[in-house]
Amino acid sequence: MALKADFEGKTAVVTGAGGGLGSAIVAQLAERGARIVGCDRSADALASPHIASRHVFDLLDRASIEAAIRALLDRDGVPDILISNAGWSRAETIDALTADRIEQELDLNLTGVMTFADPIVKAMAGRGAGSAVFVSSVNAIAHFGNPAYAAAKAGINAYAKAIAVELGRSGVRANVVCPGSIRTAAWDHRLANNPEILARLKRLYPLGRIVNPSEVAEAVAFLASDRASGITGAVLPVDAGVTAGYLPFIEDILGA
Repeated sequence: MALKADFEGKTAVVTGAGGGLGSAIVAQLAERGARIVGCDRSADALASPHIASRHVFDLLDRASIEAAIRALLDRDGVPDILISNAGWSRAETIDALTADRIEQELDLNLTGVMTFADPIVKAMAGRGAGSAVFVSSVNAIAHFGNPAYAAAKAGINAYAKAIAVELGRSGVRANVVCPGSIRTAAWDHRLANNPEILARLKRLYPLGRIVNPSEVAEAVAFLASDRASGITGAVLPVDAGVTAGYLPFIEDILGA
């Protein structure tokens, strides 16, 4: 279905705009008419021709976040759409956690995200309209490893619901997309170490595959658009069915 005018005349801020998923989100919104304000940790990550305005900051650096917000609102105005996509994890199990890693992952994936989003959604509320979509994770719904990251993403889900409830009457909607594993370059290092890992991973998913960036971007675009005007406070898994149930239990236990 052609959706070319979904975001005509609208400005969309996208964080993590240079990553695998971020690039797909940027492309979909731009193709549907949005003016893209791209945010990432380096200018090199923001080379996409779809990006009209660029802001570089680090979610681990409060001063750089606050400077970027001031510059963004001054240069680009209050956006119509905020896509909070940036995130990162390395501590994959509880054994891998240390106090420093816990602090870093919570600061990046929750505190930094909220510090950036808070003044923007409040500015949207002051104007009387706005749509925020947070990219969370299935790790916020069920445990698939990455415990500090999972805790941060569960916090993001709660934060989005707070925006939906408290700012809804000011015209602001807030929703969450929870992807499962996405086939981006982030999997390359695991595949280099173990070429069989993708096949093993796919067995866990009811659709027999993991999702691709454009599928997640499609859900983000829908929730950001006026087509979702009656939806706020929703948490939408885009996960090839992994949070619906554990397929190997059916195959290995019930089918044995």
